[in-house]
Amino acid sequence: MTASTSETEETTNYLAELGSRVRKARAQRGMTRKDLARDSAVSERYLAQLENGQGNISIVLLRQVAHAMNVDIADLVREGEAWPGELHLIIEQLSQLAPDDLDRAHRMVSDLFGTRQGRARRIALIGLRGSGKSTLGRLLADNFSNIFIELATEIERDAGISANEIFSLSGQVGYRRQERRVLEKILQEQSSVVIETGGGLVAEAANYDLLLGSCYTVWLRASPAEHMERVMAQGDTRPMADNKEAMQDLQHILEGRDALYRKADAIVDTSGREVDDCLAELTAICQRARAEGL
Repeated sequence: MTASTSETEETTNYLAELGSRVRKARAQRGMTRKDLARDSAVSERYLAQLENGQGNISIVLLRQVAHAMNVDIADLVREGEAWPGELHLIIEQLSQLAPDDLDRAHRMVSDLFGTRQGRARRIALIGLRGSGKSTLGRLLADNFSNIFIELATEIERDAGISANEIFSLSGQVGYRRQERRVLEKILQEQSSVVIETGGGLVAEAANYDLLLGSCYTVWLRASPAEHMERVMAQGDTRPMADNKEAMQDLQHILEGRDALYRKADAIVDTSGREVDDCLAELTAICQRARAEGL
């Protein structure tokens, strides 16, 4: 194999990996390609090319420049101040860990520098729509005499406009900024609470880390089909409207967020189960967490 052929193959693989990362990030955030095109002011056609490994050649050139200087391309495009050398060393060490060890390291850092003590008095339910967060959250709050808060409702109340309007005016970035502001306010004001979060919160690293460090977090999990059936049963036909690939999109979102949802302290599978059965398991899990002093 000639050097030229090898370089071409390496470039092709790099662009394919770049496209895969963009596609995965979009799926984690529950964004369609149309949503991303609107918020980024980049055409759907170009995004399709990017996700299919046919990105702009300037990306490849920048990568070549980075390689020539023996620096990570992320260091060249990262916004904000340069990271200190110690942080680079920590990242290098962490990058060598297996996924399970990496998760354990994250929890250890949170325990050492975060606010994880007393988290079990604040319970956060994560998962997609239709997993049972609203129903089980209200019942769980009654069992513990806790306040029940729907984060999405509080975000709309704080902003004075609907979530759709926030997205239209400020996009995904603006909504997550508002989400962070409201979440911080809730955590500051409420010591005993059950919080129903939005399904996409886990894709915003800073917001999710705040939640994990301050609340006992439970993933309410369901199958894609059951998610869709429950949402439709509530009278919401939007998931299927003008989208023949709605189920496939939902599966991609779940796959993209699976590793993120698994960072929760506990998992309750609600598929094919009665509400009382799920509530009993959820209550027992949270009682055990409180007894253990979490």
